[in-house]
Amino acid sequence: MADYIYECINRQGEIVKGKITADNNSIAVEKLKKMELMIVELKQVDLAVKSSKDMFRKKVTLGELGMFSKQMAAMLNAGIPVTRAVFTIGQQATNPTLKEALITIAQNVEGGKSLTDAFGMYPNIFSELYLSMIHSGEVGGMLDESLTRLADQLQKEKVLVDNIKASTFYPRMVAGFAIILFIAMLVFMVPIFKGFIPQNATVPTITAMIFSLSDSIRGRWYLWLASLAGIIFLIYLFVKSPRGKRVWEQTKFKLPAFGPILHKTVLARFSRTLATLLEGGIPVMQALEGAGPTSGSLLIKEVVHDAVKKIEEGKNIADPLKESNLFPPMMTQMIAIGEETGSLSNMLDKVAEFYEDEVTTLSKGITALIEPIMLVVVGLIIGLMIIALYLPIFTAVTQSGI
Repeated sequence: MADYIYECINRQGEIVKGKITADNNSIAVEKLKKMELMIVELKQVDLAVKSSKDMFRKKVTLGELGMFSKQMAAMLNAGIPVTRAVFTIGQQATNPTLKEALITIAQNVEGGKSLTDAFGMYPNIFSELYLSMIHSGEVGGMLDESLTRLADQLQKEKVLVDNIKASTFYPRMVAGFAIILFIAMLVFMVPIFKGFIPQNATVPTITAMIFSLSDSIRGRWYLWLASLAGIIFLIYLFVKSPRGKRVWEQTKFKLPAFGPILHKTVLARFSRTLATLLEGGIPVMQALEGAGPTSGSLLIKEVVHDAVKKIEEGKNIADPLKESNLFPPMMTQMIAIGEETGSLSNMLDKVAEFYEDEVTTLSKGITALIEPIMLVVVGLIIGLMIIALYLPIFTAVTQSGI
C-alpha cells in the first residue's frame, strides 16, 4: 500500500486536494473516478519526505481529539451522515494536521474505505484504543455512543496528564535554572575572583576544585559538550532498548514522591481504558490486549499479555494481575468482585476515579513540598560556591595583615 496526493475537480467544479491509499497508481485512479473526481494531478508520496514532514507537523493534543469526538457524536445524534460530519469538522479544525487528516478520512470513506481503516491511516493521531472503539461502534451501529465514551476517556486522560505536568513543572524549572546559574558562575564569575588571589597563595581544596572545573569548562568546552552529547545518546539508546525500558520504568516507580504518582497514573489509565473498551462492547480478551499497551507502561503491558494467556487457560482476571505485584490488592479485589457480579466495567470506572483523585491530591502535595526544598538546594549550591570563592580572599587579607 502507498499514499498518493491528488488534486482533482469535483462535480461542482471546485478544486479538491487530499491523500488516498492504494496498492498502485492505477487503483488510485479508479478510486478517484468512483468518487466522481476528475484528476488534475496525482503523485505518490515519497516515504522519506513524508517522514521528514511529519517531524515538523503540529501534534494533535488530547483536548483537540476529545473535542472532535464530542462534535462528531453530536452531529451523528442529529442525523448527519458520517462522511459529512467528519468533513465539516475537518474544515473547521484550527490544527492543520487534524484538518488535513479529517478531510482525507472523509474522502477515503466516500471512496469505499471503512471508517476504521480510514482512521487507521493516521496512527500518530488516533491510538489503538481510538481505532478499537471506532471499529466497535461501526460494526455495532452505535458509533455516536462509542465517540461519547472516547470523549470522556480523553478528557479524563487530559486531566491526568495535566496533573503530572503541574507536579513536575516547578522542579524541572528550578533545576534547569540552578544548572544554568552554576555554569554561568563557573564561566564568568570564578575567573574574576581567581584574579584577586595571588598566584603563590594556598587555597582550600574546594576552591581549587572550583577553579579547575572553571578552567576546564572555559578551555575545553567542546570536550564537555561532546561528552554530554555522548552520555545523553547512550542513555537514550539504553532507555529505548527493551531491557532499558524495564529498568527505567522500575526506577521511575521507585522514585521518592514522584514514583507513587507515576504508578497510580498508569493504573488509572489502564483501568479507565479497559472500562471504556468493555462498555463499548469489546470482548474481554481483546479489551485487555488493547488496554495494556495504551496504559503507557511496558511492565503493565507485559503483565497483561501474560495474564491473557493464563485467562485463556481458565484463570480469572484478578489472580494473574495480583501475582505481578504491580497491581495493588485493592484494585485486584475490585476486579474480582466485578467479575463475580458481572459489573467489571463499573468497578474499573470506580478504580480509575479513585486513582485519578489520588494523583490529583499527591500532585498538589508534592508541589507544595518541593518548592521550599528546591529553594534550599539552590541556595546551598550558590552559597557554598560564594563561600569557596571568598574564603581564599579573606585568608590572603588576613595573612597580609591589612
